[in-house]
Amino acid sequence: QVQLVESGGGLVQAGGSLRLSCAASGIFFSIHTMGWYRQAPGKQRELVAAITSLGSTNYADSVKGRFTISRDNAKKTVYLQMNALKPEDTAVYYCNAIRDPYDYWGQGTQVTVSS
Repeated sequence: QVQLVESGGGLVQAGGSLRLSCAASGIFFSIHTMGWYRQAPGKQRELVAAITSLGSTNYADSVKGRFTISRDNAKKTVYLQMNALKPEDTAVYYCNAIRDPYDYWGQGTQVTVSS
């Protein structure tokens, strides 16, 4: 059974930092591309950051320079370090693991940034 369990969300003031974690089980973690997505109320889910099995990363333009994605294959965990948070970063953040044709999602963790 595949599980992706996010943690680390919460309430933070603008300018603050949070670190999200996503622990995976039931998959061959190291060969999957891992990603963080977010969905704000009334908006579509969007890619925030992704990291491939080889460690290549890509980021949404809105978070470049503020967020950093990383992975620890030994711990089967992917992280999202979020700095200089803005109110517009408020959303439910979802962990994703993908390796064609398989696509897995976590349950999400709420991040709320107050102004």
